[in-house]
Amino acid sequence: MSQASKLALIKEMIESAESNLRSAKQILNEMVGTTSKSVYTKLAQELSPTHIDDDGETKVVEGVFNGETMLAKDKKEYPVPANYASKSKLVPGDTLKLTIKEDGSFLYKQIGPVERKRIIGTLTYEDGQYKVIASGRAYKVLLASITYFKAEVGDKITLVIPAVEDSEWGSIENVLPKDSEELGLDE
Repeated sequence: MSQASKLALIKEMIESAESNLRSAKQILNEMVGTTSKSVYTKLAQELSPTHIDDDGETKVVEGVFNGETMLAKDKKEYPVPANYASKSKLVPGDTLKLTIKEDGSFLYKQIGPVERKRIIGTLTYEDGQYKVIASGRAYKVLLASITYFKAEVGDKITLVIPAVEDSEWGSIENVLPKDSEELGLDE
């Protein structure tokens, strides 16, 4: 077996071990009940209560984005359109304002972006979910981002995540060119 083959095999074994550790941690967190959802619920408690706007026709709700939905102070979850979350590059912890109009339409606005950081990782697909493996973790990403950027499994991705809070989710900022490894932009 050549030196290059041995290195490739070692790299593959390490990636497999890291994936198994991530999966074990996720299962453990689910069993113990330590999910990031509780963190966002606590953050939502600090927001303004739901109220009727000055026009008397629209309801205004503030909440915290958790990666898929908005958690409000009243502990209700409101669906955030994946295309809006993707285009706005929302990350967990962002504060949103939802205006529910008289005709039932929802209008979201980001009112408090959380501090962010960028990391580079590799796009994977496992257990029916796209994820970016970066910094020794797997971050879930929205399908809308995958289709918008025309990303493919194996692509190098620039991912935006909360700078402070640990998160299961990230937002795709960009797909790096295929020759990014040659430029030294890999993990």
